[in-house]
Amino acid sequence: MIKQYVKAEYPLSDVTARIIAAAKEVYRVLGPGFREVIYQRALVLELPAHGLEFGREVWIDVYYKGQKIGCKRVDFIIDEVMVEIKAKSELEPVDFVQTLSYLKASGYKVGLLLNFGASKLEIKRLAN
Repeated sequence: MIKQYVKAEYPLSDVTARIIAAAKEVYRVLGPGFREVIYQRALVLELPAHGLEFGREVWIDVYYKGQKIGCKRVDFIIDEVMVEIKAKSELEPVDFVQTLSYLKASGYKVGLLLNFGASKLEIKRLAN
């Protein structure tokens, strides 16, 4: 199942594939309808089963022209991938803009935006 998410042209594809597999398992068991924190807690339990080390609610530095200007908390940092969790009926353009802005400002190269609130798990892979 994991191999279907691995694409050589995507950076960190092996890591994102395992994150996606963990998210799909959480969604399979819980389904939609819970708050974000419930899905975060479930991922905390599921990610190690996929061989992933992570930080939850991690403060990342925000840079402007090479200067640190502040900090922002993101849901997960898993290896070198930033993960943002949503639990809404559908993703909105602001969700993509926000996640991409976090990627650019922090220097991370790859991000996943996971929405557990829709009738089907929404997965968006973003690259900086």
